[in-house]
Amino acid sequence: MKQRTVLVIGAGSWGTALASVFARAGNRALIWDRKQAVLEHIQKYRCHPVFSPDVLLHEGISACIDLNLAPVLDCVVFVVPFQKFRQALQQFRCSGIAAKSIVCASKGLELGTSALAHQIVVEEFGAEVPFSQISGPNFASEVINCCPAAISVASSNRALRELLVCMMHSTHFRPYLTDDVIGVELGGALKNVMAIAAGISDGLNLGSNARAALMTRGLGEIARLGEALGASRNTFMGLSGMGDLVLTCTDDQSRNRRFGLALARLGASSLAESEVGALVEGVASAKAVSEMADRLDISMPISSEIWAIISGAKSAHAALETLLSRAPFAEGT
Repeated sequence: MKQRTVLVIGAGSWGTALASVFARAGNRALIWDRKQAVLEHIQKYRCHPVFSPDVLLHEGISACIDLNLAPVLDCVVFVVPFQKFRQALQQFRCSGIAAKSIVCASKGLELGTSALAHQIVVEEFGAEVPFSQISGPNFASEVINCCPAAISVASSNRALRELLVCMMHSTHFRPYLTDDVIGVELGGALKNVMAIAAGISDGLNLGSNARAALMTRGLGEIARLGEALGASRNTFMGLSGMGDLVLTCTDDQSRNRRFGLALARLGASSLAESEVGALVEGVASAKAVSEMADRLDISMPISSEIWAIISGAKSAHAALETLLSRAPFAEGT
């Protein structure tokens, strides 16, 4: 197989893990980050100074100290906080580097516009640039340690999704193809909101039954919005939907779940974020999806109540009372 070259923008835990995925599959993986000290450490010691520092990175990974010296790239993978995605695209465009395709591995909705990743790429690069969204039930620490994992690779461009599958597939990592970009984007973004809900539920000691109900009804909300935006309902039963939802709602490695647990105990989102000590993507997504649901007149009661809690408009107990006092109706609605 021909060796391909990929540039990963963002040397956080997930960016480093994805660089490892590409390198293990036989590709040349370059990794860039605005923190030059991190890149210099990777280049010198072949390990990340913060995330899994005891794990030696694959020899196919190298730090890209200067973007202007990057070679011709088969694809560029953006793994940055979602609210910085547009800015990262603009900076990359200004660098003048040639890239055959753009891949987003970040999950979220843009504040102010509620735009998904593919919409932002079209606005910044035009519709002619091949785009893919990758998303699935993956914790970076497990991926970087070669634990088995799977991911959804979504693109309307058949050649790109088939190329990415070849570039990522190994004995430890299995990609699956789909052309439902919107479904994969929404599943990845909104499961973070539901993970916050699950964390709040467990933080209030509401029990396993309540968490299961929240997850199930939450998945229904995600699918309902997805269908309204043109996604396939089946996508939400897959890796980027139910798979990612189950993972982030039930495992304390999830920042969003930990944020929910802390929010239930501390009562203020600022205190909860400080306790988590890392970016919680679901906070911005909760605001964006609540605004989108209102604009489209789509019922998303769990998402709306979670944003009410985060914004301080309601206490967790008041939001719970609102949800439980809703009139009964058929399960499929």
